[in-house]
Amino acid sequence: MRNSTARSNLLVPEVREVMDIRQASDYLGISPDTLYKYASEGFVPAFKLGNRWRFKRSRLDEWMDRQSDQHAAQAEPDPHHKKPVRPAM
Repeated sequence: MRNSTARSNLLVPEVREVMDIRQASDYLGISPDTLYKYASEGFVPAFKLGNRWRFKRSRLDEWMDRQSDQHAAQAEPDPHHKKPVRPAM
């Protein structure tokens, strides 16, 4: 039983509250290079500890919630806007 538990822990990466760029990129499902660019531009919440980027999981979760809310609001159709009608052939 112990061996299967140890093996299953290897398959699921540990998610810490403060993550380095590799852990955070795995968590977000993007490449480390892309995350580095986003952090440098201030697009994602991040902070530097020394000269290394660090990411708080709770702040990333809040940021993702806000991003999804913004995209959902943009995707909602305007009730006063009508779709163009294609002419019958």
